Amino acid sequence: MKFALSIIALIVAALVVPFFIPGAGKQEGVDPNANLPWQIELDGQGGSRVFGVRPGVQTLGEVRAILGGEPEVAIIARPDEPGALEAYYAQLPLGFVLAKVILTVDVDPAAIIAMRERAPKAEYMESTTRKITLHPDDLAAAERLPVRAVAVIPTVNLDEATIFQRFGQPAERLPVSDKRVHLLYPERGLDIVVDADGKELLQYVAPRDFALLREPLRKAAGGQSGG
Repeated sequence: MKFALSIIALIVAALVVPFFIPGAGKQEGVDPNANLPWQIELDGQGGSRVFGVRPGVQTLGEVRAILGGEPEVAIIARPDEPGALEAYYAQLPLGFVLAKVILTVDVDPAAIIAMRERAPKAEYMESTTRKITLHPDDLAAAERLPVRAVAVIPTVNLDEATIFQRFGQPAERLPVSDKRVHLLYPERGLDIVVDADGKELLQYVAPRDFALLREPLRKAAGGQSGG
């Protein structure tokens, strides 16, 4: 699944809170030095923990209990695609960082199609992208499904120098246009999309599942070179 395609459809007007300025996102009861985006713990067996969450292991219900709050859960679908089941936080404190957070739930396309058939409502978000509300039974069932990816949308634009300072040098730098580049950290299960004209995007999976992020980029690059 091309996580970024459905995630970008959820980006709304940015909050005016700096992403990497200590103290900017402090909230009562939140440790400003814990669960920061660059604090990724590896278990040595292909798994990871970020923001207290273990991608590919914990269920949506377990992740919600860790992160707190009430995300909006819906299927986000483009035309001719089954769509992705996502839980969206418009604003979430991650240490001293405030960010939009999107959880991608691991569910097969056939199950997504069945959920769409039972859905009580669907609405257009932008252009032809649709947000499909789940039936209450499917919403309850989604709580028991694993979260395979966590995405963070910064509240202000980042540059590569700042990213290198916090995350180190990437294993691969993959430009996709003159103004958009993917910084890949496979050993951490992390893809950072730097966009000169839009919002940056940090996508986390378990390192053993990094192909979920890398393969769509490889295919897209192959399609461009073949065209």
